[in-house]
Amino acid sequence: MSTYLERLRPSAPFWLLAPVAAVVATVSTVPFGAAVAVAAGVVVGLAVVALLLARVPELRVDTAGLRAGPAFLEAEHLGEIEALDAIATQRALGPQLRADAYVVHRPWVRTAVRVGVADEADPTPYWLVSSRRPEELARALLACREAAGREGGQAAHSEQTG
Repeated sequence: MSTYLERLRPSAPFWLLAPVAAVVATVSTVPFGAAVAVAAGVVVGLAVVALLLARVPELRVDTAGLRAGPAFLEAEHLGEIEALDAIATQRALGPQLRADAYVVHRPWVRTAVRVGVADEADPTPYWLVSSRRPEELARALLACREAAGREGGQAAHSEQTG
């Protein structure tokens, strides 16, 4: 049973990439004939749609922990949890980003949640996960961590501002 579920689907402007790419492919292959141009446009347009659909990670929080894309963080290893606004997310993905962090980011999502990893055996210091509903995701993670018995852990459930 999931307490939180979010799929990071592309927003409307990103879907415009498919027809734009199809038109560019069609126009650039016109010298090879109309059939080739149309085929190139269709293939490129469908390829862009397939790439956008293939790159949709799922965020899931349940009693066991957090699944972000292909990775899973057990509830007992959830550390500090922090919801980030757009500016804080931009900083977290830029100058503050550590090379050893686990990142699930999509450019069409402007906010995120930083989740500390409370496992001494894990070299990953934290996860940075894009979310359109960072406050709701943070609340679900806090509840998950508390249910796992880590109430005494660090909890910074606050939205960062500029």
